[in-house]
Order: sequence, then C-alpha cells, then structure tokens
Amino acid sequence: MKIDYVTLFCFVDDFCKGFEPWYKKQLISDGTLKRDRRGHLLLSEIMTILISYHQSGMACFKYFYLSLLQNNHSLFPGLVHYDRFVKLIKKAFPAFVCLLKSLTGEITEYLFIDSTPMAVCHALREKKHKTFKALATKGKTSTGWFFGFKLHMIFNTKGEIIRLTITPGNVGDRTPVLDMMKDITAKLIGDKGYISKDLFAKLFQQGSMLITKIKKNMKNCLMQTADKLMLMKRSFIETIFSSLKALNTLIHHRHRCPVNAFVHLFAGLVNYQLREDK
Repeated sequence: MKIDYVTLFCFVDDFCKGFEPWYKKQLISDGTLKRDRRGHLLLSEIMTILISYHQSGMACFKYFYLSLLQNNHSLFPGLVHYDRFVKLIKKAFPAFVCLLKSLTGEITEYLFIDSTPMAVCHALREKKHKTFKALATKGKTSTGWFFGFKLHMIFNTKGEIIRLTITPGNVGDRTPVLDMMKDITAKLIGDKGYISKDLFAKLFQQGSMLITKIKKNMKNCLMQTADKLMLMKRSFIETIFSSLKALNTLIHHRHRCPVNAFVHLFAGLVNYQLREDK
C-alpha cells in the first residue's frame, strides 16, 4: 500500500505545534534545571512513522521500520537505529491520547457500543507472562478464554469513535457503560451482553435509552421501526473490530513494554479515525 507520508506528516506536525507548548506548561517541575536537547527525530516524525505503520499493511513493526530506514531515509533524515527508536516511542504516548481525543466523532441520535478482547499472550502462558503483569487478567468471551485487556468502544452511525475505555480482561461489558455515557444523551444500541434492568434505569435517568435484543426466556416488547432497523445494523461493529485487528498490529505478543504497547494501540485507533472508508 502506498503511503502519503507528506500529507500525514503535515497533519500531525500541525497538531504537534499546538500540543508541545501546551504540554510543557502542564508538566510539574521540582525546580532543578534539566537539559532539553532536541533529538534527531521530532515528535511529529515519531508519530507519523507509527501511524504510517498501520497504513502499510505489514504485520511486523521492525521489518516496516528497517524498510523505511533503507528505502525512505530521505523523508526522515534524522532516522535512528531501530533499538533507539523503540525507546523514543514512549515520548509519543501523551500526544497520541490528545490527538485521538481531538478526532472523536460527533454524537448522533443512535450510538453503538461493544467490546473486543485484546489478548497479550496465549491463555496457557498467562502465569509466565511478565510484560503486562498486574495489568492484564484472564477473561472469557463468546469465543472462549483469553489473557489480556478489553477494549470498550462507542461508535456513532458514521462509524466514528465517540468514547473508549480499556479495562482488564475480567471486567464485564456493562461495568464501564455509565462512565462512557456520561454527559451523552442518545439511544445506545448493544448486544445481549448489555441486558440489565439496573443499567437501563440508570441510563434512562441520564437521558439515554438502552436498546438490545432479547433472550429466549424474555417477553417480547414493541419497538419503534427506526429503533429496530438500527438494532439490525449493530453488527457493523464486528466489521470495524475485524479491520482494526486484521494484522494483529494493535496489541500483539511481541511487546516488551506496556507503554509502547498502548502507543501502538492509540496509533492504530488514530489511523482508523483518519480513514475515509469508515
């Protein structure tokens, strides 16, 4: 896939010009003078490389970076050794969080909610796993057991991300819903995993309505035609999750640092928000 590095860099660089001065003012200092040398790579260049990786279609970031170092060195004159770049990835974490927040979509009348597992290793190796120790947990979905995290997301009718939350794998789907829907008034559509009288009542008090399919042992109820049609459209979320996780580039088994793993995750979500085929 051909990547338009120039357009992507211009967009990210414009964001960084406003972000970096603001972020430096938010940092708490102990009063001691510290060196603030400019690195070989700008923050905007680091972010551009990470986002373009998710556009490349390559499943291994190391191979992507080495090919960039060999074939596109003129675009990034300050490219450093791969091991050094891995250490620089941490610097981009606050910027990616703010960039994703700035790219959130508009709130529509109907919103769709769902969660997807993000496994960090095979479930049988959970006791030997060290990278996400005390962070990841064992959970179960309709497809089986996994060890890792859960990514809870709310989308609008255009397929844009509205809210997201990352929880350990053993957290239920209904747990973060109220926090994610705070200050939002809309009709929320979810699968059968979100069925709860208590959750429905609390969302109704906030001005929102929870719409789900019913189980076999539940009584049927009348529903507006528009609500029923939007409920039938809910499955498009699975398509979004499939496209995001197609190459295992979000959270995979090769990460050795939790911060770098979440940077790659947010870079992939930023790339999704920038896509025009949502």
